[in-house]
Amino acid sequence: MIEKTTLALEKYVPQPAAPIIAQWIHQAPCWFKISKGRTSKFGDYRSPFKDKGHRISVNHNLNPYAFLITAVHEFAHLKTWNEYRAKVKPHGQEWKKNFKQLMKPFFELNIFPYDVQRAVVAYLDNPAASSCSDLTLFRTLQRYDKPKNGHLRVEELPLGASFSLPNGRTFKKGEKIRTRFRCTDLNTGRIYLFSPVAEVLINTAR
Repeated sequence: MIEKTTLALEKYVPQPAAPIIAQWIHQAPCWFKISKGRTSKFGDYRSPFKDKGHRISVNHNLNPYAFLITAVHEFAHLKTWNEYRAKVKPHGQEWKKNFKQLMKPFFELNIFPYDVQRAVVAYLDNPAASSCSDLTLFRTLQRYDKPKNGHLRVEELPLGASFSLPNGRTFKKGEKIRTRFRCTDLNTGRIYLFSPVAEVLINTAR
């Protein structure tokens, strides 16, 4: 059973990491789902509820290093819940300690390229609620994404440019407010804040 899970994971994570994640899935045990791509998050953890056990989902369209880091992030939640239940903050010191501990075997196996490992080590000094909220780590991981024709990060677009999301919604880029860009939905006029590293489809007309 673990061998089957390992083979399935090898499509998404670096090969040496697959048996480790497979073992975690079966030891927990947890329901591990390869999810559709989500713009709001890379992965998700749900604690046991009623007749459902631990549940983890990770987006299918992440590159192998981003997928692995996201999986470790969510398993750190699982480990923290087993130790403390809901008595601690979701991304408090207990979770940070577990996240660092679970990352160790992948460092020892030299799974990450030098630039990714350096970015992960910096991130581990004070890991945030999401790896995509650490812009340095996010930008480093994006180097290993497959090329996407016609796509740019929001921060690369000129002010006033229009862009689209995969669901077809169109926006106009506005000024930067602290760490995010204020963008207007061209259909509703509502304002949304976009991460500077969000990848969007360039519109040829404004």
